[in-house]
Amino acid sequence: MLVLGKILLAYLIGSVSGSLLLGRLRGVDIRTLGSGNAGGTNALRTQGFQFALGVMLIDVGKGALATWIGLQGEADATLALRVALACGFAAVLGHVWPLFHGFRGGKGVATIIGLLLVLWPALLLPMIAVFALVLTTTGYVGLGSILGVAAMLPSLWLWSARPAREWIVAALVLAAFVAYTHRANLQRLRAGNEHRFEKARLLAKLWRR
Repeated sequence: MLVLGKILLAYLIGSVSGSLLLGRLRGVDIRTLGSGNAGGTNALRTQGFQFALGVMLIDVGKGALATWIGLQGEADATLALRVALACGFAAVLGHVWPLFHGFRGGKGVATIIGLLLVLWPALLLPMIAVFALVLTTTGYVGLGSILGVAAMLPSLWLWSARPAREWIVAALVLAAFVAYTHRANLQRLRAGNEHRFEKARLLAKLWRR
């Protein structure tokens, strides 16, 4: 019951959407603007850097808080990891389908970052590198997010010769889930009409020179 209570609390924490909470203070709902997504990228495009930074801090922070709660009170290390991963993922689910905002939220990447900051921050280094490489060459934020999270699986072996089964399962689940939440981006990529962040294509511009 304690574990279930932690997971439920983690989902409720995840349901606090940074963009919608800050949007209420500004009198806007970014789900009615831009791409219609309640995540950091749409917040940046429609409301500017400072607003998007606040959104990211909240969305990363809630993933970290939910994961930290999962670690508390668990004496067995393996059980603590399982509960923490479950709580972190529950927060991701809350971010994507927030109870407090009509089950219309973001795509979960920032909250996954919060999860990893608590449990294995070194994993973020290659994941962020892959995201940055994709973004600066193609300009596609969604594609960068998908491949960045997918890079979590090979990154496990970069830092550990024998990663725990829990981490392998978590990497597969998170990669599949992020691909699912970005399915509209993938459809637009196939159709050739995905939004491209041209200002971010620094490596592509250098290559052309």
